[in-house]
Amino acid sequence: MQVTNRTGIQMASNIGIETEASATTMMLDNPYKIVRQLASTNAVVLFSMSGCCMCTVAKRLLFGLGVGPTIVELDHHGAGPDIQAVLFQLVADGRQPVPAVFVGGKFLGGIETLMACHINGTLVPLLKEAGALWL
Repeated sequence: MQVTNRTGIQMASNIGIETEASATTMMLDNPYKIVRQLASTNAVVLFSMSGCCMCTVAKRLLFGLGVGPTIVELDHHGAGPDIQAVLFQLVADGRQPVPAVFVGGKFLGGIETLMACHINGTLVPLLKEAGALWL
């Protein structure tokens, strides 16, 4: 199910957490598992902050290409700070961890990598391979 926030950008209302109470508790206690679960069960996942202009750029690019990514707004998520810490470890070079893009279950990178892949023509094939685009 998709919901629209006040900026008009669609967001996934279901963040991929299992519905059983014990599984949900386990998932919320472990941000690594949350990230892994989301990345492995969705073609494209974008971890974002609602006030981040580069996150908006990433969303607009993906929507413009016809992709419907699963968007997790970390500032509206209960485990947001913990997930952001996991993303910071993935980036590992001191850069801002959001936006963080996963395609086909693999960490693609941030806005620089997303834009570089778009400019050099490798983004669309990655999205097709992940099942996010059909054309």
